[in-house]
Amino acid sequence: MQRVEPGYLRPRQEAQLSPEEESGIAAICPALGQTVEAAGRTDSVLWGPYVSIATGWATDPDTRFAASSGGALSAILTYLVESGRVDAVVQTTADPDLPIGNAATLSTGAEEIRAAAGSRYAPSAPLADLPARLAEHRESGRRFAFVGKPCDAVALRAWSRRDPEIDRAFPVVVSFFCAGVPSHAGGRAVLEALGTDLEATRAFRYRGRGWPGRATATGRDGAERSMTYHDSWGRILSRHVQHRCKICPDGTGVAADIVCADAWESDERGYPVFKEADGVSLIMGRTAKGADLISAAREAGAIERRDFDISDLAAIQPGQRERRRALLARLLGQRAAGRPVPRYRGLRLAAAARQNPPARNLKNFLGTLRRSLRASTSR
Repeated sequence: MQRVEPGYLRPRQEAQLSPEEESGIAAICPALGQTVEAAGRTDSVLWGPYVSIATGWATDPDTRFAASSGGALSAILTYLVESGRVDAVVQTTADPDLPIGNAATLSTGAEEIRAAAGSRYAPSAPLADLPARLAEHRESGRRFAFVGKPCDAVALRAWSRRDPEIDRAFPVVVSFFCAGVPSHAGGRAVLEALGTDLEATRAFRYRGRGWPGRATATGRDGAERSMTYHDSWGRILSRHVQHRCKICPDGTGVAADIVCADAWESDERGYPVFKEADGVSLIMGRTAKGADLISAAREAGAIERRDFDISDLAAIQPGQRERRRALLARLLGQRAAGRPVPRYRGLRLAAAARQNPPARNLKNFLGTLRRSLRASTSR
């Protein structure tokens, strides 16, 4: 992978690809499309297929505090390793060489998993070391839980359909709700707003250590500067999200076994409240395997669990709600501009669009058409 301006990770081609390799990439790449099959599961128009849904948090207070929400994802991962369900976890942590960046890491215990807890609003490539993990599996039978963005989970599932060994090496796939990937320029903009820069920064935390937690830069002199999640994400980072994320149908991890997210409280208007509190996670079992593992983690005492009505999810996740409802209009706008459009099947985009007023769909169509035409003429 290579970093390209304004700070995204992109694959670097180092040799000519054969037709078979080109075909394989086309079949796996989530940017080209995604297919979802409900297969007997409850299939929500906005949230996709699932088997179970609840809220909860890590019973370990240090994990709950360190994580971005309630620490349920980290607690479940710790349970998977300590129970022997997997031998290690492939996940994302802060890049030691770039404080605002990310690096893939391999965690084998609670301490390493907790160290990687917390959302990282920057480009990541947790699948980059997949060949090495497969080699380990072939040599020793080592099994991994995989944690990645929804698009990473889609790619891993598509790859496993071409190579069944991947399912054996990665028996558990975990994801989270994703609002899109900001570039490193977004991280630099947060630092600038904090009155510092990369050169003066030793470590950077986007969230965590509370819920929602503050964006915090630790200087080389040990001093900390921070801002609220509302300011860091709402006013800065969200403006640096790449266009491809804005036409993604799946910010909620429909290809994973287990998905976690923020179970925000809502105000009297039905919008999320970002006041600091003890973290609470939304916990979805997308597959029967995922639901069983969540139940096992609860029985083992790793997480607390509370019943949750999925009809309340639209109020506490308005960003995901609005993007899903707007997606069909955005895709039509991109197609009208003569730009490529991904192939999405089984994602119920028309049903989601019908939940929008016609005027809002028209606004999304025209906005995407205008941006797409502008991008075409600027090339």
